[in-house]
Amino acid sequence: MPGEFSISLAVGRTYRLWQVSEQKKKSGWLWPLGVVATGLGAAGVVIFRGCWHGKMSWPVRSQNHSYQVCLGCGIKRLFDEQAFRAYGPYSYDLSRLIARDHTRKDEIETEVEPSVHRTAS
Repeated sequence: MPGEFSISLAVGRTYRLWQVSEQKKKSGWLWPLGVVATGLGAAGVVIFRGCWHGKMSWPVRSQNHSYQVCLGCGIKRLFDEQAFRAYGPYSYDLSRLIARDHTRKDEIETEVEPSVHRTAS
């Protein structure tokens, strides 16, 4: 074979070595290049997406409302103590969240109440 080499050691054994083709050398770079591309893609997602709000504080009570704060970025979200879960959108302004919650509750109350009282007969 034209690309075959051999090495003889003092022990008396001969080991044959083959020359690696250029195609196999390039394929060795494919795996590390994929790892780098995946890392850069993940970094890009973090940069463009921002905080994922994965670590939230315990509920805090203020102005007769409970809310949680993201420990990574400080954004707030209202918290329902009865259901023990967060609800609604995220916002840095707590008063905006409370005003939105009041508006939502008022809309629900107007939908539940009938506008005209009818007799059963």
